Amino acid sequence: MPGTNRTVLTPQPSDAPRSQKQADDSFLDLLVEILEGVERPARGQFLQKFFKTIAQLEISDEQSLEYWEQMLLRRQELSQSLGKRVSLKTAMVDVLASTNHLRVPILVEYEELKKLQSSASTDALTGLYNRRMFEEYCEKELNRAKRYAQHLGLVLLDLHRLKEVNDRYGHPVGDQALQLAAVTLRKTIRASDFAFRIGGDEFALLLPQADPEQATTLCRRLRTNYEAAIQPLKLEVPLTIDFGVTVHPQDGDQKAALIRLADERLYSMKQSSRGQARVIPLEHPAPREAPLPLRPAAVAPGPPAKAPGVGAAPQARPTPPAQQRKWERVSLAGTHAYAVLGGDAGKTAPVLDLSYGGVAFQVERADELAASFQAVLHVPILPPVRVSLQMVYMLKLPDGRIRVGCSFVS
Repeated sequence: MPGTNRTVLTPQPSDAPRSQKQADDSFLDLLVEILEGVERPARGQFLQKFFKTIAQLEISDEQSLEYWEQMLLRRQELSQSLGKRVSLKTAMVDVLASTNHLRVPILVEYEELKKLQSSASTDALTGLYNRRMFEEYCEKELNRAKRYAQHLGLVLLDLHRLKEVNDRYGHPVGDQALQLAAVTLRKTIRASDFAFRIGGDEFALLLPQADPEQATTLCRRLRTNYEAAIQPLKLEVPLTIDFGVTVHPQDGDQKAALIRLADERLYSMKQSSRGQARVIPLEHPAPREAPLPLRPAAVAPGPPAKAPGVGAAPQARPTPPAQQRKWERVSLAGTHAYAVLGGDAGKTAPVLDLSYGGVAFQVERADELAASFQAVLHVPILPPVRVSLQMVYMLKLPDGRIRVGCSFVS
């Protein structure tokens, strides 16, 4: 092997950006880490193909292992000799040149490197990051959240009843369902979020700076979007997404604890008969509210009532008795969510909670709104959205303000 005073030059295109070199080095470092956990026979098979790709070498698995170990040792020697970190690519060039195996001017073509890098970090079917990247990013984002005292949402998801889809329609249709789940994840999450496929029908999300209400709202939106996305498949099996949510620091500050709790909550949702199990307990449940009679303008449209007798007071429809909600309500207390009532230039009001069927907010007086009106909702994670609302009820809160419940109108 050459002495440590050898001058090593790594040919590179003169216009290659610095970021490309850093990406190449990062990939090789990741490759070293991955191969440490791979059994020797499988490692040899991979390296044989790797060296054939990067340098057109036709060598055996065992020779590939020997060269790889020489390269790791050579990098260590060069780093110690020069007093600074030497890239693995430099050590690879040096070893291959010393054995007369280097016959191409560029060690790794950029496009080939990107393919290798992609295969090491992404899932082949969905294109999402794989489980290994989830473990790595989870550690990084959790450390970042601790350092800056920020929230970090961690979500585990799976496709409920995917096995039935595979059994009934075949695995190609099941693969389509998985790919549509990946597409829905990409379209629904924010640019700062991360999506992973960590198992057969299992996915995960990392949501930096997302509190419990924001994380849960995003998951429910994801569930709705996915159910719409798979409609063209015309499945008779009610395929859907179940999820379990945990958030740092409320649910813990260790990765293992957050993952374990998210898995428990996912299991709880799967066991729920309607898939609507409680995911995150509300820390501040809504106070008990005294009913406020609806003014006539707030009465929902219906058949005209008979005219009251002379001197009779106008009759308002009483508040309907409590009944099972069609959609589960998500509290937005403490999230700074608000509505602009009457359009962009209207009066603002805090949003108290939100569901797929409607929204509730808070006003000072009972006569501020008509029975039907427009509003612009500003909710964390979602972009501002203009909606048409129909007032359903008004309730007086203990502090004297009014809770207004409205349904969405198409």
